[in-house]
Amino acid sequence: MNITTANFFCSYSSLNGLPSDGRPEIVFVGRSNVGKSSLLNSLCARKGLAKTSSTPGKTRLINYFLINDNLYFVDLPGYGYAKVGQGERESWGKLLTGYIQKRDEIALVVLLVDSRHPGMASDLEMMEFLDYCGRPFGIVLTKWDKLKQTEKSKAQRTIESCASNARFIVNYSSLSGAGRDRLLERLDLFSQ
Repeated sequence: MNITTANFFCSYSSLNGLPSDGRPEIVFVGRSNVGKSSLLNSLCARKGLAKTSSTPGKTRLINYFLINDNLYFVDLPGYGYAKVGQGERESWGKLLTGYIQKRDEIALVVLLVDSRHPGMASDLEMMEFLDYCGRPFGIVLTKWDKLKQTEKSKAQRTIESCASNARFIVNYSSLSGAGRDRLLERLDLFSQ
């Protein structure tokens, strides 16, 4: 996939009014502070396309980005962030699960996993949920540049052992761009 245009489209606080133009949707999901916004900016080669923050839990809406005028990248709220109220966490959870369960336009879910913490219970639960919903998904191990070589081997083995149903596993660094071309190749298979 060659990304020639990438623009913010719209944000939604509920499942009402989501785009109904038939474009496929590639969805990005992961724990709070896993680096979804940084990955989207790196992937699209556009700084500031998705808002980044050093404070986890800033993505609270379903954010749509129009890619090459023919598909959407969708950034979902992060999960697993403890420093918000129970009510707000439940609200995000309902939005996220409702979207994944009901949205016909989803072509692929990209589950971002922090490479420093592979195999976390919340990520394993998300994989089970995606399987339960029949959603094809791939794994991106983020923050790959922060690991030493021995840690990389261990992280790779860990994620491979618990993500047998993943269509792909890509190691990614938003800082260096390592893994970008490989991920774009994988996404291209689901962009039609």
